[in-house]
Amino acid sequence: MLPKTETVLNFIGGEMREPQGGAWLENTDPATGKIYGRVADSGAEDLQAAVDAAQAAFPAWRDAPAQQRAACLRNLADLIEKHFEDFIRAESIDTGKPVALARAVDIPRSAANLRAFAEAAVIFAGEEFENETSHSYTLRRPHGVVATISPWNLPLLLLTWKAAPALAAGNCLIAKPSEVTPVTAFLLSSLIDAAGFPPGVFNLLHGRGAGIGAAIAAHPDIPAISFTGGTETGKAIYAAAAPHLKRISLELGGKNPTIVFADAEFDAAVDGAVRAAFSNQGQICLCGSRLLIEEGIYDQFKAAFLEKTDAIKTGDPLGAATQHGAMVSEQHMHKVLSCIDLAKEEGGKILCGGESLQIGGRCKDGFFIAPTVIEGLPQNCRTNREEIFGPVVTLQSFQNEAEALALANATEYGLAASVWTQDDATAERMAAEIDSGIVWINCWNLRDLNTPFGGMKKSGIGREGKWRAMQFFTEEKTVTRPK
Repeated sequence: MLPKTETVLNFIGGEMREPQGGAWLENTDPATGKIYGRVADSGAEDLQAAVDAAQAAFPAWRDAPAQQRAACLRNLADLIEKHFEDFIRAESIDTGKPVALARAVDIPRSAANLRAFAEAAVIFAGEEFENETSHSYTLRRPHGVVATISPWNLPLLLLTWKAAPALAAGNCLIAKPSEVTPVTAFLLSSLIDAAGFPPGVFNLLHGRGAGIGAAIAAHPDIPAISFTGGTETGKAIYAAAAPHLKRISLELGGKNPTIVFADAEFDAAVDGAVRAAFSNQGQICLCGSRLLIEEGIYDQFKAAFLEKTDAIKTGDPLGAATQHGAMVSEQHMHKVLSCIDLAKEEGGKILCGGESLQIGGRCKDGFFIAPTVIEGLPQNCRTNREEIFGPVVTLQSFQNEAEALALANATEYGLAASVWTQDDATAERMAAEIDSGIVWINCWNLRDLNTPFGGMKKSGIGREGKWRAMQFFTEEKTVTRPK
C-alpha cells in the first residue's frame, strides 16, 4: 500500500521524516487551483542528516556485488509497475499533465530507466591498453555521496533517469525533486526499503531550490551533482560547486527548431511538428518551439498545422481523452502569458490560442493556456531567442538550406532539433552543422537510452545516457605495469 499524498515527507536513512526545522510548503493541483497537501521544506539539518546516513551506508554499498545493486533497481521497477495506476494518477494530479501522457510516457519510462541501469551495473567495466612496453587498464570507482536535482516537468522520469545510474555505479544518493511536483518522488521513496536498498543508500529531500537545492550544491561532502532544469539555475549551481571542484552535469534549457523542407513527407511532418510543439503543454526542454518551414510549402503547411492544433483536446487532465492539460502552476501560467503578451508587442500575429482557458467543472479555477501559434516575428526578437517553456510555437519561413541552418543556429541554446526531409544528403548536412546536442531526422523525441543525451552552448554541460551517466558517476583510475 502506497502512503497518502497529503503530507510529503523526507526519506533519510531508510525512514520517513518530517523537516527538522518544522517548515512546510503548500502543494497545489494545477488543474483545479486548489491546495491538496503540504511538502517538507528541508533545511541544513536535514541535509546533514542525509549526508551522514549516506556516508555510513557507502562502504557496504560500494563493495556490494554489482548483481545485488542491479537486483535492487529491478525490484524498484517491479514495484512501480505493481502500483502503476497509482503512480499515473499521482503524476497527472501533481503536474496537470494528461493522464494518458503519464500512462504512455512518464511512468513506463521511469521503470525502463531503472531496468536499463540495472543492466549497466553488471556490464559496466574499465578499458585495457597495451603497447610494446606496458600493459594498462582502468578502474571505475564511485564518488561516494552524490546528489541529483530534478525538475517539475517529468518528475518521476527524470528522477529515475539520474538516480538509477548513481546507485548502479555504487554511490549513495541524496535526491532533490522539484518542490512544485514532489508526489511521485515521495511515493518512490516509500518503496525503497521493499526493493532491498540498505538504509542510507537512497535519501530524498524536499524543499525549495533556493533553499535545500542551494545547500546541496555548496555542501563540501557531495563531490558530484547531476541537475536538470533552467539555465539560470544551472549557472547558480555551477557557481556554488566551483569552489569545491565538484563534478557537475547540467541538462538545461532549449529553444529548439523544427525544420521542414519542401520535400518532407507532409503528413508525418505536420504530426511531428504538432507533437514537438505541444507535448506536455510545451513543458519539455526538447519541445520544438520554433517551426521553420521552407517557403514553397509555407502556406500549405501552416494551414495543416493550425488545423491539427485546433483539434487538440484541452480538458481535465484526468479525462481519458484529454490531450492538453494544465500548466504546472499559476506562477508559470502567468509567466507564459506574459511571454505571449511580449510577442504581441514585438509585432507577432497570434494565429490561434494566445489566452488562458476556462475549462469548467472541477477545473474551473485551473491553470490552462490554449495551444498558441504566432507568426511574423524576426529571429532576433526575444520571443524567438528566449525559452518560454509553454504551449507556444512561432512560425518562420526560409528560402534555402543555408538560411534554414542560419535560423536554426541563431540562438544561445543548442539542445535539440528535428529535420524533416526525404533527401538523405540534406538531412546529413543539416545534422552535421546544426549546433545541437541532439538531432532527429524525420522524427521527434525518439529515444534510445544507450545514446548520449545533452546540449551545446547554454543548453548544458556533459552528457547523460546509459554509459555516459555511468562514467559521470564514477572516477577513473589508470593502472600500468611494464611488460
